[in-house]
Amino acid sequence: MQNGMYTDRERCVRAVQSKDARFDGWFFTAVLTTGIYCRPSCPVVPPKPRNMVFHPSSAACQQAGFRACKRCRPDSTPGSPEWNVRADLVARAMRLIADGVVDREGVPGLAARLGYSTRQIERQLLAELGAGPLALARAQRAQTARLLIETTGLPMAQAAFASGFASIRTFNDTVREVFALSPSELRARVPHRAARAPAATPGTLNLRLPFRAPLHPDNLFGHLAATGVPGVEEWRDGAFRRTLTLPFGHGIVALTPHPDHIGCRLTLSDLRDLTVAISRCRRMLDLDADPVAVDDRLRTDPLLAPLVDKAPGRRVPRTVDEAEFAVRAVLGQQVSTAAARTHAARLVTAHGTPVDDPEGGLTHLFPTAEALAAVDPATLAMPRTRRTTFTTLVGQLADGRLSLGVESDWPQTRARLLALPGFGPWTVDVIAMRALGDPDAFLPTDLGVRRAAQGLGLPSTPAALTARAATWRPWRAYAVQYLWATDSHPINFLPV
Repeated sequence: MQNGMYTDRERCVRAVQSKDARFDGWFFTAVLTTGIYCRPSCPVVPPKPRNMVFHPSSAACQQAGFRACKRCRPDSTPGSPEWNVRADLVARAMRLIADGVVDREGVPGLAARLGYSTRQIERQLLAELGAGPLALARAQRAQTARLLIETTGLPMAQAAFASGFASIRTFNDTVREVFALSPSELRARVPHRAARAPAATPGTLNLRLPFRAPLHPDNLFGHLAATGVPGVEEWRDGAFRRTLTLPFGHGIVALTPHPDHIGCRLTLSDLRDLTVAISRCRRMLDLDADPVAVDDRLRTDPLLAPLVDKAPGRRVPRTVDEAEFAVRAVLGQQVSTAAARTHAARLVTAHGTPVDDPEGGLTHLFPTAEALAAVDPATLAMPRTRRTTFTTLVGQLADGRLSLGVESDWPQTRARLLALPGFGPWTVDVIAMRALGDPDAFLPTDLGVRRAAQGLGLPSTPAALTARAATWRPWRAYAVQYLWATDSHPINFLPV
């Protein structure tokens, strides 16, 4: 599937008529006779093809004057997989908008982060998505507003500001325009009032994160739990829990896998961070991936096909904080998982910000780059060369010479990382795969990958394996997950 799919009218009509949920988030159907827009899998009787108009985003539908369907709730679909697959300007802009940059810094802030003029960004977003950055951010605010209205008992004024609106009037007008209901009418439609009861912990929300099926949770949650840093991450009562450093404050999230969604329990010190927290959790769990496209490509290799068929829908475990992951990748160089966790836990205890966790055992936020740059290198229990690697990395992150974020240009960032002392291809590629989100990052020198390749009859030398893996592109990061899963390491299993 390509980004311009919404222009392939015949294919879109077929998807709507078959109510194919795989296409949810890829495009939206606006119905001329009713003035509403839907996801492709909407359960109502499909409209006549002549009454269908297709748009690439909910924002474009809203700009064209259509309201969100009350049955299929198109704003609650998984996001388009495009923004996690691509590294061009539009994709990087969409990742930043999802991270709340337009709400916090405006369109000039978005442009400054990307190194383009506001006019260039507006023109490219409009051409591809039918809406500019302000309209896209407004659609996201509307989605967050509905979430708060329907799942919490927050007063409407608090819900308005928490969802990013500058005024209650704008909040009321937007909700009414997008959903054809006032905020109070939207809340009254929720059947179970208990779902809106105040949480025992102030600032706590219980949400459902959708994804495209299939999703195989074992390696996803197993990896996050097995490599978790004590005090920052833990597995408790069937959920992966961790602390979050957010723009306005901090948070704690508990993520629980279910067959048709991920349960998400968020406790935030400032509710304005809700949209950002959800976006980062979705990104960490790779929930906007298109598993059918990934698995179909990997199945074309007869030696990989049995692994895919055995457990389809593997995701790439990612991160909520790119700089944190880069630091942890350096701590994990040439040591065991347990040793890497121990190194990171010492830094967390000494330099992380303490937090309260009434519902579990989390104690700190992961230290900032600025805090780590101030650490006396002599206190670091690691070889001198790795100490140099660590101090150079945190120094460049702290002073802004190196930027790791959702807006990163993947090739440029790779080149900058490779120029740092102690950064070889493995470290750069694991950061590209799990922090930057490059779906084609590959680890041909990784011991686990080479061992799995040898066991399957694939070439096991890095050069030969890279040549064979050319047919897996652009999904080689997912192939790595299937190869790793042949091992009995704890990262491949849900904790008990």
